[in-house]
Amino acid sequence: MAYITFQAEGRTSYGIARPDGVFDLGRRIGTVLPDLKSFLAAEGLGLLASSPIAKTTDYANGQFTYLPVIPNPNKVLCVGLNYEEHRQETGRPVTEHPAIFTRYADTLIGHDAPMVLPPNSTSLDYEGELAVVIGKAGFRVSESDALSLVAGYSVFNDGTLRDWQRHTAQFTPGKNFPGTGAFGPALLTPQEAGELADKRIETRLNGNVMQSAVLGDMIFSVPRIVAYLSGFTQLSPGDVIATGTPGGVGFKRDPQVFMASGDRVEVSIEDIGDLVNLIEQEAIFSLHDSH
Repeated sequence: MAYITFQAEGRTSYGIARPDGVFDLGRRIGTVLPDLKSFLAAEGLGLLASSPIAKTTDYANGQFTYLPVIPNPNKVLCVGLNYEEHRQETGRPVTEHPAIFTRYADTLIGHDAPMVLPPNSTSLDYEGELAVVIGKAGFRVSESDALSLVAGYSVFNDGTLRDWQRHTAQFTPGKNFPGTGAFGPALLTPQEAGELADKRIETRLNGNVMQSAVLGDMIFSVPRIVAYLSGFTQLSPGDVIATGTPGGVGFKRDPQVFMASGDRVEVSIEDIGDLVNLIEQEAIFSLHDSH
């Protein structure tokens, strides 16, 4: 099963992705479960035995707009330096525990939405990543039980303003500009996604391959990450975990490569999805524009 959150006919809904479009779950059960986050929470509690079956297409491809898979997560938790090639290219030391930072929910955008280049930076970098979405609440779970919390997987582009990231030792500013966290197109259940280790993750900028690895190259596995995060914060349905990016990021290339207005960036994860976004310069308005 693959789920999306979308906008059509002036309303926001969620549904099951079909080859030719989407089956609108929100139209059928939205009064009870208003968004995909609440749907996953109910599913995790075993309350959806009679969930509608996606036998029809309500909106064909092109008749709806993708939104972030989970547009309203309580938490977006991100892992840094989780591929050995990326750790080496940054010169960071080997660590016993994953490096964790946070991203704000209001920075997220969907598939086909523009990633926004702000006027106060010129160093917007790509970071293709596997996203994990939580489906069951859990606190201090063991690594062996961690996958029982996972509702599914998606694709993430953790767009980073490198100059702002390096103002201090803290990553927060560079990771939280509006319109820089691309997330989608769909959430695939673990059964649909299958085993992760051999799946290839690839980032392309204007058709050129910039990052390429397999998910099994992650230093800290998905169960390890979920268990670690649950050790200090309760994970809740709809929480999003971005699991880190492979080597090949733009700011460590020679010469450096940053994304510019008009560029096309694609992040693909085998059997999970292809996330595509164009880069747009942020529109600047003044008080005089209304006259």
